[in-house]
Amino acid sequence: MKYCIECGTELVLKENFNCGISEGMIPYCPNCNEFRFPQFNTSVSMIVFNKDYSKILLIQQYGRGLNILVAGYVTKGECLEQTLKRELKEEVNLNLLSFKYNESHYFEKTNSLICNFIVQAESEDFKLTPEVDYAQWYSISEAKEVIYKNSLAEDFLLKAIEKMENNLILHC
Repeated sequence: MKYCIECGTELVLKENFNCGISEGMIPYCPNCNEFRFPQFNTSVSMIVFNKDYSKILLIQQYGRGLNILVAGYVTKGECLEQTLKRELKEEVNLNLLSFKYNESHYFEKTNSLICNFIVQAESEDFKLTPEVDYAQWYSISEAKEVIYKNSLAEDFLLKAIEKMENNLILHC
């Protein structure tokens, strides 16, 4: 961020102190006399399990033919839980039964903090919506094989499965 989002003045770096502790050099608008903390997008992604945690739903979008996770951006005024419910409904017309946090990752390509969750769907009866080209339920071992390789989706999936196998994440 090079310019103030309020007035357009070029920002300068200035040390910011909070309760006497330095937070480092932060972009500062000398016209507004305000620090302008960097902004980024927030999104959710989810590993969608069926009720008994024996299958994982993977989707394909945008004509790419790659198996990925259900995901979407948090919109203004939403909390992460609302986004999970909305995106699951918007993409595959499923209802969320329960969820647990898995982990997060900053994705530079889209300037996004992606918060990943393990979710349990109310049923396996998905319906494709215009946002999704293809979806299929896979066994856990199949999902590990067909997920988009060397992707953040694969990372999230493998870490969640590992945590579940080691009982670090109890069923939702």
